Amino acid sequence: MNSYADVWAAVMTRLRTKLSDTTVNTWFDEIEVVTMEDSAFVLHCGNAFKKSVIEKSYLQHIKTELKDIFSTDLEVKLLDDDMLAAYHGVRPDYPGGPDGSEGFTFETFVTGPQNILAYSAARSVAEATSGRTYNPLFIYGDSGLGKTHLLYAISHLRRKLFPNQKIVYIKGEDFINEFVELVRAGRGSEFRAKYRDADLLLVDDIQFVAGKEQVQNEFFHTFNSLHEAGHQIVMTSDRPPREMTLLDDRLRTRFEWGLMADITPPDYETRLAIIKNRAAFMNLDLPDSVTNYIAENITSNVRQIEGTLNKISAFWDLEGRQLDEESVSRAIQDMLEKDSVPSPAVIISHICKYYNIDEETLRGKNQSHGVANARQVAMYLIRDMVKIPLAEIGREFGGKDHSTVLHSLNKVQQQLRTDPAFKETINAIISNINARH
Repeated sequence: MNSYADVWAAVMTRLRTKLSDTTVNTWFDEIEVVTMEDSAFVLHCGNAFKKSVIEKSYLQHIKTELKDIFSTDLEVKLLDDDMLAAYHGVRPDYPGGPDGSEGFTFETFVTGPQNILAYSAARSVAEATSGRTYNPLFIYGDSGLGKTHLLYAISHLRRKLFPNQKIVYIKGEDFINEFVELVRAGRGSEFRAKYRDADLLLVDDIQFVAGKEQVQNEFFHTFNSLHEAGHQIVMTSDRPPREMTLLDDRLRTRFEWGLMADITPPDYETRLAIIKNRAAFMNLDLPDSVTNYIAENITSNVRQIEGTLNKISAFWDLEGRQLDEESVSRAIQDMLEKDSVPSPAVIISHICKYYNIDEETLRGKNQSHGVANARQVAMYLIRDMVKIPLAEIGREFGGKDHSTVLHSLNKVQQQLRTDPAFKETINAIISNINARH
């Protein structure tokens, strides 16, 4: 075999003799070979759901075939996009890596009355040779409605039409963290060059810069530099600029200079179209009765619809369940019972990222002001969002007793009543958790 790709092709051929074509085509179609190191075969799968299914149900199959080929046991490392970037020692500037995310294009975005303005404006921006029409384009709406999909679609089409342009994609939260890290390291000029030299800047969840004075000042100058040069800026947010109470006035007015387009939850007809479109993409042959049932019961956002279809696909492929209303009802009920409640671990992870603290420190006994404040916020959000007993919250933080947890909750509640900036911070963290868990 001449390459690692040949090895993987041989593995796929062997898997097809032991698994159905549907199984192989559904779960292994997005896997790419990265390399082979020491005693591990390294693969990449950008689809988080498929990655989790493979790790749970098919990893041993891959190991078995590799052992037959090499006559020795090999570990299998399956990397997602972030893990792949870390593996190569880089942070990708583009959604889905340098080649874009093929699944998030304008062709796969289902339009309806609730998103047609945002879609049309996004497509116009992607096809424009300069940022003179809708600049900036500001797309806002609740999480799970397709804002990030449109950013990915803009990036994908712009790269196709203008391959030599520099496109930079960044999440608002990552913009903050990167700014802090590079300025502390004395590399502020490197940070400015990265963003101010962009032909197209895509910022997801820009609301997170609100209330952070130095970051807002940096983004103000970045915005001005790009706008004056005729370079395009596209931003998404969970709310319009006028509702960002901690946003600098000079940024608020600039965010409103171009076109603001909102996205609202899809109506029944749009949900039906989304379900059929997504089912076709997943090679799911859904009866009309099942499609209608999903559209009638899953109503809040596109992400929930896609999650439901992923669950149905897993039921069908892994457990051989029939795609009828009864099995779909069980899948939907399971999704709704979760009620999108994040786990304490998810909340702690977000708090650590927001305050730039590692989990061991947050869960431990460090009593410095910054760590103690972040820990109190984490305790408050776990109590508020997960609603578990105080004793369980204490166990998440090294066995803190009931009175310590109660003191933290009371302190956060008091600060929420008296400090508007702190309240805005808490709302932003909650919004981020709900959008990503």
